[in-house]
Amino acid sequence: MPYLAERQWGTVREDYSANGSAWDYFPHDHARSRAYRWGEDGLLGISDNHQRLCFAVALWNEKNPILKERIFGLTGPQGNHGEDVKEYYFYLDSTPAHSYMKALYKYPQAAFPYARLAEENGRRGRRKQEFELLDAGVFDDNRYFDVEVEYAKAGTDDTLIRITVVNRGPECAPLHLLPTLWFRNTRSWDHGAQRPKLWKANAADGTTTIMAEHPELPGAYRLACSGEPELLFTENETNFRRLYDSSNGQSHAKDALHAYLVAGERAAVNPNQGGTKVAPHYALTLHGSERAVIRLRLVGGEAGGFFGPAFDSVFRDRQREADEFYATVIPVGLSADAKSVMRQALAGMLWSKQWYHYDVQRWLAGDPTQPPPAPERARGRNREWMHLYNDDVISMPDKWEYPWYAAWDLAFRTVTLALVDPDFAKE
Repeated sequence: MPYLAERQWGTVREDYSANGSAWDYFPHDHARSRAYRWGEDGLLGISDNHQRLCFAVALWNEKNPILKERIFGLTGPQGNHGEDVKEYYFYLDSTPAHSYMKALYKYPQAAFPYARLAEENGRRGRRKQEFELLDAGVFDDNRYFDVEVEYAKAGTDDTLIRITVVNRGPECAPLHLLPTLWFRNTRSWDHGAQRPKLWKANAADGTTTIMAEHPELPGAYRLACSGEPELLFTENETNFRRLYDSSNGQSHAKDALHAYLVAGERAAVNPNQGGTKVAPHYALTLHGSERAVIRLRLVGGEAGGFFGPAFDSVFRDRQREADEFYATVIPVGLSADAKSVMRQALAGMLWSKQWYHYDVQRWLAGDPTQPPPAPERARGRNREWMHLYNDDVISMPDKWEYPWYAAWDLAFRTVTLALVDPDFAKE
């Protein structure tokens, strides 16, 4: 469920440099164009427990130079107080079983000031305050969108998704909303790996539907989309042409959604409506204080009647169950505000589970289908961790800033996590 990181780029696992400088090897500018090796990232996203199939939200306000698909932050050398996320997002609610989850992302209507954040913090010394996104003025006059993402389980393989967008500003503003479904690229690292696939289909009731099949997942999944969105298909493959000025193995690359919308390259997406990454495209124009609600449903097996009255009823039931659960955890004597703070804090702990894959022996040796790492890597970071093989969901101190497997962080987190999910804390 909430096992998708907010940042995968710049992590030690994705670093194959000779000198062990993860930030320099894989900068944020590469993230939209390069298929990751050890995991995926996205905004307020979810995945299965081995991160084969992923879902997250992408956004564009017609002013940003980059499609907003992941959290941005500063590297250690860029930040005057070290690495630092420069976004505003909040985990608002979650049950231990993730039968209900809610989170909020605040998206400015002005161009995101990537360069200014790096330059201003680079000029400031350690004794000065960090220069934050709010300081850049992009939230002035409340000119931003609240993007609230909710998940509710109707069954083991039936996840309802509700995305509510509110224009908090005083004037009409455009927003392109792209709820994105994709397969993690597991096929580039081994010879003979089977390829998963996504393709367009229509349900019996006419609902726009995306089919998903993976050799390691039982049966097919469907992502049903409310309304009549344009479907943008591509491949979760590295754009070698952009990064290395060489030919692409696939005609459509990971950054095709960015190229299609931001750069206006209509040929970037697959006209044959198939691939390993897809997004229904909702082009919204919202007046001040206006809201829009987009409904989706990710379900395994046969299904129909995706968005009838039962859809919102499931959300009400899961929210009620969440209320009942927290009533058994949060002390009765707390004020309403203190209860809200405690509930959100505990929900943040539950949201901060992440699928974390790390096979140090293979990380050091390299993959059969790829060039071998530089020999200096054998003398670099984590070279003595040859015994470590992790392919599981773990509790993360922060899904943004967690570049390597730091076991000491796990211990103190389990004390708090045990309040809401004791079985997971014991693991």
